[in-house]
Amino acid sequence: MSRAFVRFRAPDGALHDLTHGDVIGRLWSVALPIPDPRVSEMHAMVSLRGSALRLLGLRGRFAIDLTPVADAALAPGQSILLADGVALEVVAVELPDEVMALEGDGLPRQALPNVASLRVGARVELVPGHVPDAAATIWSDGLDWRVRVGADEHGLSFGDAFSAGGRTFSAVALGLGASSATATLPDGAVRVPLHLRVCYDTVHVHRGDDPPVALDGLSARIVSELAVISQPIGWEALAREIWRSDDTPAQLRRRWDVALARLRRRLRDARIRPDLVRADGTGNVELFLDRGDTLDDRT
Repeated sequence: MSRAFVRFRAPDGALHDLTHGDVIGRLWSVALPIPDPRVSEMHAMVSLRGSALRLLGLRGRFAIDLTPVADAALAPGQSILLADGVALEVVAVELPDEVMALEGDGLPRQALPNVASLRVGARVELVPGHVPDAAATIWSDGLDWRVRVGADEHGLSFGDAFSAGGRTFSAVALGLGASSATATLPDGAVRVPLHLRVCYDTVHVHRGDDPPVALDGLSARIVSELAVISQPIGWEALAREIWRSDDTPAQLRRRWDVALARLRRRLRDARIRPDLVRADGTGNVELFLDRGDTLDDRT
C-alpha cells in the first residue's frame, strides 16, 4: 500500500499516524485530539504539498524550535509546540513515490486522506472524514484501502473502479510531485485562485470557471469589514463594529461563533476554502488571501 503519513508522539506518549487532510485539535472527532483548553478546536492540519508533508495552522499557531510559524515541512525529530507545555514529537515521516488517489466523473484526481467521503450531487466532492449521507466512503485500515457504497463494501486497489451516485470513479496512483496540484484543504477542495468582489451587504466570490458564490447578511459584513481593515483585528472589536450592541463579551462571543460557523459552512459547501476568514490563535482574525487571489473592494 502506498501512503504518505507522519507519526506523532502526543503529550500522553501515544503514537498517531496522520496523513494529508488529518486535523489536530481539541475536538474529540479530529484525527489527533488533544483535550487541552489552550489548543484550538481545529488547531492545525497535515497537508501533502508536492513531495512533502506539511503542518498548516488553522485556528491556532504553533512553534518549531521555539520559532512561531503557520506552515512548516515535517521532519523526524521535530518538537512542535502547540501551547506552553503542549508539544508533539515528529517520530517518522513516510513519503512513498506514489499515493492512492481517486478520480472520476466530475472529480479531478485527488490524493485520498485516511478516511474520505464522496459526495455526489450538483457537485462531486471528496471530503476528508466520515459523512453519513455520502454516496461512498473510502478509508485505509493502515494496510489496505476499502470502499463502501450503500451496503456493499470491498477492498480498493490501484486500477479498481466503482459506481456511486450514478457516476463512475477509479482508484489511481498519484506521484508525489504531482500532488501539489491537489493540495488538501480542510474541506477536501482543490485550491483555485479566488476573486472577491466586496460591496458591504453582498460579497461575490469567483472561483475559476464556477458560477460566483454570493454571500449576504452577516457573512458578507464579516468579509467586507475585514477587506476594508486589510489587516488582522481582534474578533471582539470586529464583532462590536458589526452588531453595535451592548452585549457582554460572552454574549458577543456566542454571536460571533455562530456567524463565523455559518460563513465557513457556506464557503465549504461551495468548495471554497473556509480559511478565507482565518484566526491567528491570539484572538485576531483576518481576511486571508492566498497567492493568486484578488480583491475588488467596492465598499
